[in-house]
Amino acid sequence: MPGPDERPVEVTDPEPTTDVGEWLVLVYKVPSEPTRLRAAVWRRLKGLGAIYLQNSVATLPAGTAAERSLRKLRHEILEMAGSAVLFRSPMIAGGADVAAAFRTARDDEYEEIVDKCHDFLAGIDKEFAAAHFSFAELEENEVDHTKLATWLAKVRARDILGSSGRQAADDALVACERALEGYAARVYAEDPAGQ
Repeated sequence: MPGPDERPVEVTDPEPTTDVGEWLVLVYKVPSEPTRLRAAVWRRLKGLGAIYLQNSVATLPAGTAAERSLRKLRHEILEMAGSAVLFRSPMIAGGADVAAAFRTARDDEYEEIVDKCHDFLAGIDKEFAAAHFSFAELEENEVDHTKLATWLAKVRARDILGSSGRQAADDALVACERALEGYAARVYAEDPAGQ
């Protein structure tokens, strides 16, 4: 328990950088069957924010968390009877292109979040239009909002190069939060006793 002069450490987003000194590169091969093995590796790399330089060659900006995650994935690939090599390397040529591809991947994720936020807002508008103000619907919308917020936090955490789509996603989530607050106020107004 922290003492009176100690404050809890606040977790913040990584500071965006334009200079990527080194990259982690995973070169791997997994058995062709069953196909779920390749899909599992692809999903894990996508979840980490890695981009593919070519088939079975993925990269991330070097960092402690990224290295730990890729080491773990390499171990899992070996357990699948595959092969994998992980190395750290500076980009001698083409680094700007790789960084741009990394930013584009984050922008694509941010754009998808913005689209889902628009869907969320349309759903709230539909509830207002139908005058459907129930606690069950409010709870469902709260769950959906939490999923959006969690998803955005994950993308922001891996957006260490400062992609341009971040602000639009942040703004879209704020709009969702405001709409949810308005819907909640109406639900409580319709049934103040919570019946």
